[in-house]
Amino acid sequence: MSPSTSTPAAAAADNKVSVVLGTQWGDEGKGKLVDILAQNIDVCVRCQGGNNAGHTIVVGGVKYAFHMLPSGLVNMDCISVVGSGVVVHLPSFFEELEDLQKQGLDCDDRLFISDRCHLVFDFHQIVDGMKEGELGRGSIGTTKKGIGPAYSSKASRSGIRVHHLYHFDEFEKRFRTIVSARHRRYGDFEYDVEAELQRYRQLAERLRPFVIDSVEFLHKKLREGKRILVEGANALMLDIDFGTYPYVTSSNTGVGGVCTGLGIPPNKIGSIIGVAKAYTTRVGGGPFPTELVDEVGQKLRDVGAEYGVTTGRPRRCGWLDLVVLRYSTMINGYTSLNLTKLDVLDVFDEIKVAVSYTIDGKEVTSFPADLDDLATASVNYVTLPGWKQSISKCRTFEDLPENCQKYVRFIEKDVGVPVQWIGVGAGREEMIAIDH
Repeated sequence: MSPSTSTPAAAAADNKVSVVLGTQWGDEGKGKLVDILAQNIDVCVRCQGGNNAGHTIVVGGVKYAFHMLPSGLVNMDCISVVGSGVVVHLPSFFEELEDLQKQGLDCDDRLFISDRCHLVFDFHQIVDGMKEGELGRGSIGTTKKGIGPAYSSKASRSGIRVHHLYHFDEFEKRFRTIVSARHRRYGDFEYDVEAELQRYRQLAERLRPFVIDSVEFLHKKLREGKRILVEGANALMLDIDFGTYPYVTSSNTGVGGVCTGLGIPPNKIGSIIGVAKAYTTRVGGGPFPTELVDEVGQKLRDVGAEYGVTTGRPRRCGWLDLVVLRYSTMINGYTSLNLTKLDVLDVFDEIKVAVSYTIDGKEVTSFPADLDDLATASVNYVTLPGWKQSISKCRTFEDLPENCQKYVRFIEKDVGVPVQWIGVGAGREEMIAIDH
């Protein structure tokens, strides 16, 4: 190493953030990997979404549920930041914080929120339900947390950000204007504006110790050589641009959302870890080519406990779709994968993997934009033998049964990305790390 590259300044200049992203339709188990990685991380950051996300982490037999706050809070030495691209419902922010503190997590002086975050209000949640009702049978399957309407306010430049709370005359003016606009659009729904303004006067003071300029904060940490981990919410197939539109969320859930949601340039992004479930699940409406609506799908749901953290809704289940995973990899450029819940497949005699679709008589190996085309697609599978034994006690790749190893290698070869972690159970310790 030359002297010029061995100085602290040079090392800081080379410092990059690591990113964990969902590769499918969410619920892949990103929180567990973030929790493990956060044991050696200085700062954990959320970059987009809101409290429509749901991560469950099990540590020492204690189950922690995260929705809006970064999972890195489980590590008492890790600072957590809610970045600028996140939309924040303040009552839910404090409710989630209180729940975590009741479970023994001391979050004092290590949880911060960007002053550029847009706020989600109760009227956004009311409108969310109304919009869903208007769609009828074509509904998206929203969590009705107000996330979409809040992002709509942001895009129409009528949104209200955290910093507005500290110029309350301006806040009040903006608030009355946006509520009036929603009443004109959706009718005179019940909403106590005066009570809400009073509540937000109190919430503003309660929030004040948490508020920072996150752009300056994160770049300062990078210059200091601190290790930063970005925790993506939702997943690539729910991305507003690249997902199964319109059955998507309202933010950019891919690696682009890291840059736009945090104010970090692309050259400051290092490893990009894609989290992929060993099969496929989806919540809400929208296309799902490998969905199983038979007893096999129900078996995946029951064995995998596939019910939403945020909503409690049963998840739709199906075989692993490598068309989706390849498409996700093209867009996000994963440097490695975390294959989760592989143990759920222990009970199957044989396991199918989707490798392509047939649309209008032609084989398609990338994910189509047109959902009408997708509706006519037939799925082409490769069938692999199961291993029919528990892998929950395996702690190295070599411990896995031969057919299980072959399943992992098949995925690696097809996608062209190494599998670096394998989840074999719910606990923090039930994760195999592979040294490539």
